[in-house]
Amino acid sequence: MTIKLHNTATRRKEDFVPINPDDVRMYVCGPTVYDRAHLGNARPVLVFDILYRLLRHEYGAEHVTYVRNFTDVDDKINARAAQSGRSIGEITAETTQWYLDDMAAIGALEPSIKGVDHQRAMPRATQWIAPMIAMIEDLIAKGHAYEAEGHALFAVESYTEYGALSGRSVDDMIAGARVEVAPYKRNPMDFVLWKPSTDDQPGWDSPWGRGRPGWHIECSAMAYELLGDRFDIHGGGNDLQFPHHENEIAQSKCAGHGFANYWLHNEMLQVEGKKMSKSLGNFFTVRDLLEQGVSGLVIRFVMLSTHYRKPMDWTAEKKENAETTLNKWATQSGLNLIDYQPERIKIEDADAEVVSALSDDLNTPLAIARLHVIFKEAKKDTSKFVAFAASLKLLGLLPKIVSQSNLSDLENAKRKEVQESHARAEVIIGEIIRLRNDAKQMKDYEKADRLRDQLLEAGVILTDTAQKGQMYKFEPDFDPAKLEGLL
Repeated sequence: MTIKLHNTATRRKEDFVPINPDDVRMYVCGPTVYDRAHLGNARPVLVFDILYRLLRHEYGAEHVTYVRNFTDVDDKINARAAQSGRSIGEITAETTQWYLDDMAAIGALEPSIKGVDHQRAMPRATQWIAPMIAMIEDLIAKGHAYEAEGHALFAVESYTEYGALSGRSVDDMIAGARVEVAPYKRNPMDFVLWKPSTDDQPGWDSPWGRGRPGWHIECSAMAYELLGDRFDIHGGGNDLQFPHHENEIAQSKCAGHGFANYWLHNEMLQVEGKKMSKSLGNFFTVRDLLEQGVSGLVIRFVMLSTHYRKPMDWTAEKKENAETTLNKWATQSGLNLIDYQPERIKIEDADAEVVSALSDDLNTPLAIARLHVIFKEAKKDTSKFVAFAASLKLLGLLPKIVSQSNLSDLENAKRKEVQESHARAEVIIGEIIRLRNDAKQMKDYEKADRLRDQLLEAGVILTDTAQKGQMYKFEPDFDPAKLEGLL
């Protein structure tokens, strides 16, 4: 199936054609690790998790590489260390693990290199300082960067295509952007590739003195080292489009690299129609929600219910609706979701229309709408269960583990539903048997046979016996709706 993606670089939806179908490669900008991930941080993770799952479905897990970095050298981290009195290494190690735990809780797969190497696919910036220095040296040698007062800066005017991704001219950017005004800059828009470090800041030796890399060079260097000169997809939030991604393109292209063919950006998150802000009191982390008892699946469901290129509004109503839907799918379907074995469910069995929706620029709302339809079909035809469960798994909405306490609750709910259904059915069956007996007494055998056949069509087998009279039993495909329609 052809995957179509909206390419920010061309501003249109395009057929996705990988450079090498045996090695599809994607890079997504990851977090700066100094605190818990807030809810907005989770949105790009889930957007590109869906794309990662779709690519694995289409090309095979062993043929897809997904790299997402950790920025573990940054002024925010330095400030947090100074404020808390803790070491930078301790803070970044702790917050990196927090991030991994929280993203796992909302069902995000870990990035991997060709489906296997997870550790290398999540590079820490501090592990790749040498390639960053080498790229900066190359840019200076080619006339695209310069040294000034212990800094190395990229010369924006040396790249004529600067601003193409965001659709801005350099003059407009100078007028409208907040840029650091420094005497050592040739142009106010020139950005830092390397800056000096004080004794109490992290630093590495370089041709320009002891210092640390700028933010933008990190991703360019790591993407090149792990994905090569040219790769397929680069992604992130809209807030990264400028200046981060614009700067990445400039320095990578000027270094002679092809860089990414497709650029994807997700819209931002709001809370109850307002921008999430600590001053508004509507700021919260993923961990806050989890500790309040909101499940990771609910967070994921709410996020996926809005298309990634539209603003996502987190509301209490959406959360409650997600809880209701997921609970209904698990407990009221009669689909045996409690007894399933997750490892035996293959995403290759996902419903074709769900896959088609995801292939159309990751249309997760349409995919979820289709899940509602399959759910209704599967209630009547249990053969649909495989496609339903596989589609849930493709979307990351299939529970990995059902705890014993939850399992008991689910089993009881399912047993109660079956008992109530059979109790209602027995009243109807009793009335149909009475009508059938009346028909037989009137020697209207055609009507008697028709009533018996209608019961059979609803999944109830009626048998005439000499000793016990009329006996009946429910078939596995018993359909209460068809039975209730007989009266």
